[in-house]
Amino acid sequence: VQLVESGGGLVHAGGSLRLSCQVSGSISPRDFSGYAMGWFRRAPGKQRELISAIRSSGQTYYADFVQGRFAISRDNAKGMVYLQMNNLKPEDTAAYYCNAVDPVRDTFNPRWANWGQGTQVTVSS
Repeated sequence: VQLVESGGGLVHAGGSLRLSCQVSGSISPRDFSGYAMGWFRRAPGKQRELISAIRSSGQTYYADFVQGRFAISRDNAKGMVYLQMNNLKPEDTAAYYCNAVDPVRDTFNPRWANWGQGTQVTVSS
């Protein structure tokens, strides 16, 4: 499975971006639809953190620090996962990654060992 993230860029605080993640390789749309998918980010000097997840049912999860600002969605037929980011803040500056996820208690862990190259989001104040 290959993961390709795109859509990052440089925006001013309060701006918006829409990230996309293309999942390809030996995975059919039917198989893809069965996976929960998530977005993660890693800021310089910090650990990777989960931002949002969407189950195969469409149920969504958001970290407190993005609740109300970000929205995750998916297109199973295209093998795509999206992250609409609104009202961006300088602290949202990070490299953003997607991955399949497994629910663990009240959070989600990444499922696939291979990650994409990520897409950089930089928010200026």
